[in-house]
Amino acid sequence: MNPIGAAVPGAIVALLRDAPLSAGKVTFAWNAAVGPALQRATSVHLEAGVLLVDASSPEWAREVSRSTHVILRRLQQLLGEKTVTQITVRTR
Repeated sequence: MNPIGAAVPGAIVALLRDAPLSAGKVTFAWNAAVGPALQRATSVHLEAGVLLVDASSPEWAREVSRSTHVILRRLQQLLGEKTVTQITVRTR
């Protein structure tokens, strides 16, 4: 028997893939991809495949920038490879 933690990522992917693309869906996927600390320090908006990430401080912007390759891969797994093709980080 597999632990529940192993099934949750697959269930999230299935739910997100079937839902229409919306700001709420993108935000939910972002939150799932980055965790609670980055979730609180950022907001996101998707424009033509580019995810615009507004960080609350230069330090948080640096943290997101350092992890963009990992975050992008997670978002592509959750939303589909062509939904988010690039991440741009800005400071509010």
